[in-house]
Amino acid sequence: MSTMLTTKKKQNIIKKNQLHDKDTGSPEVQIAILSKRIDELAGHLKEHKKDNSSRRGLIKMVADRRNHLKHLEKTDKTRFETETKKIKA
Repeated sequence: MSTMLTTKKKQNIIKKNQLHDKDTGSPEVQIAILSKRIDELAGHLKEHKKDNSSRRGLIKMVADRRNHLKHLEKTDKTRFETETKKIKA
């Protein structure tokens, strides 16, 4: 069983969160992709508790997602609110 985010899964996430047809880099899309990767890596770390390199990667991803959320909060409060609701759900 692979915990990696496959291309098909990633494209589905992009389709669900994109603002327009060719959108792949908006904060919403990046936050959604990072959230999915964080969830999968957290599951991996529950099974492999001593995998410190993956833990470091997880911490980096969480920090990256936090930075994207901060940017979104500064630029557009309503989009920020909807993203935080998606993450908490």
